[in-house]
Amino acid sequence: MEQIVYFVNDIIWSNALIFLCLGTGIYFSFTTRFLQVRYFKAMIRLLIVGKSSDKGVSSFQAFALALSGRIGTGNIAGVATAIAMGGPGAIFWMWVIAFLSAASAYVEATLGQIFREVKEGQYRGGPAFYIEKGLGIKWYAALFAFVTIMSMSLLLPGVQSNSIALSVQSAFSIPVEITGGIVCLLLALVIFGGVKRIGKVAEIIVPFMALGYILLAVIIIIMNFTEIPNVIKLIIGSAFNLEATYSGVFGLAIAWGIKRGIYSNEAGQGTAPHAAAAAEVSHPAKQGLVQAFSVYIDTLFVCTATAFMILFTGQFNVINPEGGFIVENLPGVSIGAEYTQKAISHHFPTIGAGFVAIALMFFAFTTIMAYYYIAETNLSYLQKEGKQKWPTYLLRALILIATFYGSIRTAELAWTFGDIGVGLMAWLNIIAIILLRKPALEALKDFKAQKDAGLDPTADYKVMREKWSK
Repeated sequence: MEQIVYFVNDIIWSNALIFLCLGTGIYFSFTTRFLQVRYFKAMIRLLIVGKSSDKGVSSFQAFALALSGRIGTGNIAGVATAIAMGGPGAIFWMWVIAFLSAASAYVEATLGQIFREVKEGQYRGGPAFYIEKGLGIKWYAALFAFVTIMSMSLLLPGVQSNSIALSVQSAFSIPVEITGGIVCLLLALVIFGGVKRIGKVAEIIVPFMALGYILLAVIIIIMNFTEIPNVIKLIIGSAFNLEATYSGVFGLAIAWGIKRGIYSNEAGQGTAPHAAAAAEVSHPAKQGLVQAFSVYIDTLFVCTATAFMILFTGQFNVINPEGGFIVENLPGVSIGAEYTQKAISHHFPTIGAGFVAIALMFFAFTTIMAYYYIAETNLSYLQKEGKQKWPTYLLRALILIATFYGSIRTAELAWTFGDIGVGLMAWLNIIAIILLRKPALEALKDFKAQKDAGLDPTADYKVMREKWSK
C-alpha cells in the first residue's frame, strides 16, 4: 500500500504542478502589477480594522483562522524536510514561491469573498462556491468539495499530529499513542463547539504562538548575526548550483522548495478562501490583500527564521538521492522537527527540544482546527438545503480518527499522504482561479479607484455577484 501511495504522490507532484504553481504566481503578479509590493502598507492597515457580525468574523479573525492553517508543521518540520531533500538552496525557492504566491492568494481570497453566501446564519464560501457560481460548472465544484473533505479530514491531519507526537516523544519521552490521544481529546472539545469557537480560539492562540516562536528565533539570529551573510550566500549559491557540495540536489532544491513552500503558505491550494469568505468587510479586495499578507508572515518570516536557526548551527542532514547522505551532521536523525529541536538546543540546551515540542503543538493543533472548518464548509456546500446532522458527526469522527492514526505512523508516510491532499486541491483550484480571474482583478481596480478618490472602498456584493455569476 505504501508503494501505491508513493506512486500516486509522484504523479500528482510531477514537474507539471510545479510549473503550474510558478507560472500562476508570475502571471498574477504581473496582472496585478505586483500588488504584494504596491499594497504592503495597506495590507497591514486593513488587518486591524473591521469588526465581526452575527454572520461573519472580523478581518483579523479571518486572518488568524487562515494563518492557523498556514502556520503549522510546514514552518518547523517542513522547512527541515526541504533542507534534507533539496539542500539549503530549497529555502531560496520557498522565498520565490511565497513572493509570487501572494498574488495568487489575493485572487483566490477575493473570489471567496465575492461568491460567498449565507448558510445557517453564517457566511460560507470557498473554491466550490466560486467554481459553481463563477464558472457555472457544478460537477467541478462538487469534485473540489469532495476532494477537499477527503484531504482535510483524512490525508492532512496526520501530518500535523505525527509531528506533534514525534517532537513530544523526542523532548519528553512520552509515547506517541498517549500524545495522539490527548490531541484528539482537545480537538474534540473545540470542533464540537462549532465554527465560532474555532475563530475565537485561533484569534488567541495564533498571535501568541507565532510571536513566541519568532522571538526565540530572532534571539538566535542576533546571537549569530555575523553569520547571516554566509548563510544567505549558502542558500543562494545552492539554489543556483554554485555550491559544489549540493550540486547533486540542484534540481531537487527547486522541486522541494516549491513543494514545501506551497505546503506551508497554502497559496493557490484553495484553503484560505474558506476563511476569507467568512470575514465581515466592506469590499472583497480588502480581505484579499489581508490574505496576501498572511503568506509573508508564514514563509518570509516564520519559515526563514526556522531555516536560519538550522543553518546557523549546522543541525541538519542532506539526503543523497542516489543513496546515503551528502551531508550528515546528525547521524541517526530522521527528517522533520528534530532538526529544529537540535538547532534551538544548540543555544538553549535546557529548553530547546521542549520549547519546539510545545510550539509545534500549538502550530499543528490550530492547523487541524482550520482543516475541520474547511471540511465542514465544503460539506455544507454539498448538502445544499435540508442539512442533516449525521454527516457532520461523521466528519468529526473521521478527522479525529485520522489525527490519532497519523500520530502513530512513520513521518515519511504521513507527509506523503499530506502531499497528495495538497497536490489534488492545488491542481483543481489553480485551474479554477486562472479561468475565473476577472472578478478578482476588477475588484482590485475598483478598490484602487475608490482609494485614489479618498474614499473607504465599499462594494455592493449582490450587484457584484450578479455581474459575474454564470
